Amino acid sequence: MALEMKVPSPGESITEVEIAQWLVENGDYVEKDQAIAEVDSDKATLELPAEASGVITLMAEEGDAVAVGQVVCLIDTDATKPDGDAPAAETPKVEEKKEAPAPVAAPAPAKTEIYASGTASPAAKKVLAEKGIDASQVKGTGRDGRITKADAVDAKPSMGTPGLGSRGDSRKKLSMLRRKVAERLVSVKNETAMLTTFNEVDMQPIFDLRSKYKENFKSKHGVSLGFMSFFTLACVRALKMYPAVNSMIDGDFMVSYDFQDISIAVSGPKGLMVPVIRNAENLSFRGVESEVKRLALRAREGQITVDEMTGGTFTITNGGVFGSMLSTPIINPPQSAILGMHNIVERPIVRDGQIVVAPIMYVALSYDHRIIDGKESVGFLVAVKEALENPEELLMDNNITRALEM
Repeated sequence: MALEMKVPSPGESITEVEIAQWLVENGDYVEKDQAIAEVDSDKATLELPAEASGVITLMAEEGDAVAVGQVVCLIDTDATKPDGDAPAAETPKVEEKKEAPAPVAAPAPAKTEIYASGTASPAAKKVLAEKGIDASQVKGTGRDGRITKADAVDAKPSMGTPGLGSRGDSRKKLSMLRRKVAERLVSVKNETAMLTTFNEVDMQPIFDLRSKYKENFKSKHGVSLGFMSFFTLACVRALKMYPAVNSMIDGDFMVSYDFQDISIAVSGPKGLMVPVIRNAENLSFRGVESEVKRLALRAREGQITVDEMTGGTFTITNGGVFGSMLSTPIINPPQSAILGMHNIVERPIVRDGQIVVAPIMYVALSYDHRIIDGKESVGFLVAVKEALENPEELLMDNNITRALEM
């Protein structure tokens, strides 16, 4: 019996996927639940497991866009699993027919090289090779147009002449995920009134806390005390103070939320993923760090689901892990704002009237000016800055031990 395997729905509102890669070949025997293909949706890459054991017949090519519910392969469930490779039949020996040897051609007379126009002497060839210049591009001044060593020394490469290195290119179709990301980014630039405001954060208080408590935190909870928990909780606090930043536009309406679902940008093998930390307002430092670790691992291993990336009321992206000093992050639609973290660099600042060197991070908030005013955007970023520069009071209620043990 031939079982028709159809494309399952990877999530709500997704009607089409793309065959990114077949993991088996036509005619292979597959086991039930074996991953047979990777399919790209506009939100994630998912594995397609075999629904039964048998011999597979592929009905779509890699790169094909297929509708949800469309048959992509057949599995012959009546086929038996092969025990192994059958021994190859012995090939009968065929006696080779001996033929008379072909007559040997007389050797051609040795050709004497004559320097004509455009040729180069051995010394000139060596100089040109070191410069990466083709001899045909050099005009010789020697006898019969021969290129002399002096010509080679004086020769300069033409600005419009390709060098001797490789000049090849390749052409590869963008995955459905990458095409959808590109489409969404362009739509954000075209359909929102996006502005970005900047500030700087003195990270010394967080450095001091992490230096003192990170070992105990890791031994107690099994996760590191990183920067993301401080930034996430600082954003939760600021979102409560400025609810417009935690809102979205729906036609002629502004929809505001009384919860904070924080999306975090994670670099995965298929590109940028943005999983969501649900109800971050209810999480402690341990809770945030555990969830960040779990989602990041799932994204990097290609196991993240569409549901885990759907929703989110605000996004945090960290370009600092790649060395970015400053950027203008693009809003993650339909959200209205995104916070960009950057690298931490020691810079001179004024603290208590004295010039000191401190670890400084530039932060950026991109926001949709249609529903977030300048006062709210600047106030939000200042609130984030205040919480990060005074975490003991504003994020830990002056009880560091209790905050880190929860």
